[in-house]
Order: sequence, then structure tokens, then C-alpha cells
Amino acid sequence: MDWDKLRIFHAVADAGSLTHAGEKLNLSQSAVSRQIRGLEEQLNTNLFHRHARGLILTEQGELLFDATSAMTKRVDAASARIRDSEEEVFGELRVTTTTGFGTLWLAPRMSKLYEKYPDLKVDLMLEERVLDLPMREADVAIRLKEPSQADLVRKRLMTVRMCLYASPEYLATRGTPERLEDLSNHRLICQNTDSDQVGAGLSLIQQLMLYDIKSLLTVNNYFGVLQGVLHHLGIGVLPDYLIQDFPDLVQVLPDVESADVPVFLAYPEELRQSKRVAAFKDFVQEEIIAYRKQLKER
Repeated sequence: MDWDKLRIFHAVADAGSLTHAGEKLNLSQSAVSRQIRGLEEQLNTNLFHRHARGLILTEQGELLFDATSAMTKRVDAASARIRDSEEEVFGELRVTTTTGFGTLWLAPRMSKLYEKYPDLKVDLMLEERVLDLPMREADVAIRLKEPSQADLVRKRLMTVRMCLYASPEYLATRGTPERLEDLSNHRLICQNTDSDQVGAGLSLIQQLMLYDIKSLLTVNNYFGVLQGVLHHLGIGVLPDYLIQDFPDLVQVLPDVESADVPVFLAYPEELRQSKRVAAFKDFVQEEIIAYRKQLKER
């Protein structure tokens, strides 16, 4: 099949409109339409259902779109590797991690990366869903478990534990619990047990719920839990990595904590020589070293 026709088909399928695809490709609507008709004649099938509001892929169109999407991602990967052969670190780097780690630990430190590489463009994708790195949904991932996908370069960065924290103001007003049974007299702030979270954190929350906690605030991410703690609403279940940036928080019941949660950095094997990936990896490792040093001092 003609690559130009496939490229135009992919743009139309992605845009859902001949006009919008033409604008993106700098082609007239009629030129785009001719290429689509030619491809449909070549394949002897209809690729789109046409209606007044736009175009919808047929079953055969969906199959072809899956193929052109994979081809596009491979071409993007090749382009990235070619760009990475240059001397300087520049261009886009797509990084994925969880909402909690991304907002509470990674994003506040990004200024140091940009100071060193001002031409780098980082697309930070914060979500609990595990993106497919080999299929180039992202270039680099920081995950709170060891990646299971094959063909990934992976490095263990650090270990995290979920602990109990409160503000000094809250404890001054409500008192400091000395044993787990005392939590029944306090408000617990944590993630909802139905929300996406690491298994160790969920296990700790389920353990705490056994102690007849009457007042509860649940949030679907750690950023929300932290805001509740900072505003003196109660005792929060939070990852210990945030203590570096919020040293005034008080750890409550220090012996109560989750199991270890490993943090891994991973990227596709084909990006092993990428200067952008190497720059980001070095930045994260330097910050981890500083974090460990401060944690040891505490």
C-alpha cells in the first residue's frame, strides 16, 4: 500500500473529518478525499461511515487505523533516536508517573532539569494507568512497582513507605495518639479503598479501618490527602518521600507504616542511547541521592 495514502488515512481517522485532516496536512479537502477513495478502491472495502457530522471508522477501518498507529509510533521512535544523535539535549520527552509522585515529588524539582537543559520540552503525564512504553505511549516511566513489560531498561530508584502524618496545629488541638486504638478519636484522611493506589498503601488503610474510626475524609489521590493534612483536618496516610519538602509535618505512630514500595525508572531498550532520556535519568538520580542524604540526616 502507498505510504502517502496510509499517512493521509491516519490523519483523517485521527481527526474524524476530511477538512480538519486537510488543514493538518496542508492539503485541500478534495485532495484528501481522492486519496481516501483510492485507498478504499485498492482495498476493495469502505474504511469510513460517512454522515453529516463527520466520519466514523468501519470495522475494517479500525483494523487499518491500529496498524497505522503502530507504524506512526515506530516512525516517531526512529525520529527521536535520530534527533538524539545531536550534541545537545533538546526536543520533547514524554514522562509518565503516578499523580501522587508526579505532583508531590517530581514536579517541584523540575526547575533543576530546565536550568541545565533549557531547550528540553517535558510532557509530564500523571495518571495511575500503566502506559505502554514499547508502543511509545511515553518515553520514560517512574513506577511504584517493578515493570513487567519486556524490552525495558529499568533501574530501582528508592523505596517508599506509607506512614501517618499530621500538622502540629492539629495535634495541639486534638492531642497525639499513642496507640492505634486512639485513632477512633481522630479524623483519618486517606485514599478511598476503591481508588487506584499501591497495594501496600491499600493494606495499611484497610488495617486502620479496623479501629472504629468515626470521622473520615477520603480523596482519590495523595495531593488531596496532603492538602487536608496541611489544613489541619486530621491524620493523613501519605508516602514518606514528601517529608523532604514538608518537614513541619509530624509523623504519628512511627511504628505504623506500610510494607516497602519499590520505585523504578524504566524506558524502552531502543532509547538506551537517547541523550534526552540520559539527561532525565541523571537528573532523577541526583535528586534521589539528595533525598536519601536528607532522610539519613533526619
